[in-house]
Amino acid sequence: MTGKIIKGIAGFYYVYIDINTKADTPDAGVSALHSDTPVKGVFECKAKGAFRKDKLKPLVGDNVEIKVLDSEKRIGNIESILERKNSLIRPAVANIDQALVIFAAAKPTPNLNLLDRFLISMEKQGIDTIICFNKTDIADEDYVEQLERIYTKSGYKVMFTSTINGEGIDKLKELLKGKTTVLAGPSGVGKSSLTNTLIPQANMTTGNISTKIERGKHTTRHSEIFIMDEDGFLFDTPGFSSLDVKTIDKDDIKYYFREFEPYNDRCRFAGCVHINEPDCAVKQALSEGIICQERYDNYKLFYEESSQQRKY
Repeated sequence: MTGKIIKGIAGFYYVYIDINTKADTPDAGVSALHSDTPVKGVFECKAKGAFRKDKLKPLVGDNVEIKVLDSEKRIGNIESILERKNSLIRPAVANIDQALVIFAAAKPTPNLNLLDRFLISMEKQGIDTIICFNKTDIADEDYVEQLERIYTKSGYKVMFTSTINGEGIDKLKELLKGKTTVLAGPSGVGKSSLTNTLIPQANMTTGNISTKIERGKHTTRHSEIFIMDEDGFLFDTPGFSSLDVKTIDKDDIKYYFREFEPYNDRCRFAGCVHINEPDCAVKQALSEGIICQERYDNYKLFYEESSQQRKY
């Protein structure tokens, strides 16, 4: 039986099973399941010791095969981890289709330097990103237009939402439909309110997962997936608050600014880093307003940070 790990705490993994087709012949592991009963729900599982031996740790988001030990109590063992589409180190999650990066449009004013760090992190890992500016009901309209200009010109999908008046919620749901999406963003931007608006049943889905492990049930120090109505999954993850570009080689940072891509090979000098070189196509595009000054300024800051990092 296959499912998806939606939560992991203290060596226990909670695997969501959704088999809507009726089983013809239950195997020995699911003998308590009737053959005419679809299987659906969350199973509490332990991982085989062989995973530790092979230094392979199950991740939230992993698709796994489980053996059911007790169908009534929904207890099982993870037998194998299916091939991963991708995985992130921080937070440790797997099989991501896209990221939803949430910042407030006001209170607090969005830190675009931090936002661009998030974007670099996702670009480096090849994960498409939707940028969501929340709290538009209290934001300055001109500033909202400025944010839209900067990031749509940089090649990103940009959404504006409000949990107060419902702005953008339906459009955002459409973008999340059928996808496994990881949430990212700093505190105070309305991430929890937005999650509750997108998935009103979120607490119902995960609130009673375990009656055995009281520790961790009320903590946010773990990654967790919320199951959406439209065959989609939404990761709520800790660990996205600190992103360091110093680990990226200074000459590679330009490749993670997607608006630079059409110009990287059109400069006068091969290997141009778009800072001080003459006849630079990126700087020409900047002067023509094709590339936004705000993004370019952050690029220069990141390049300088990486340049000052001592290499060992």
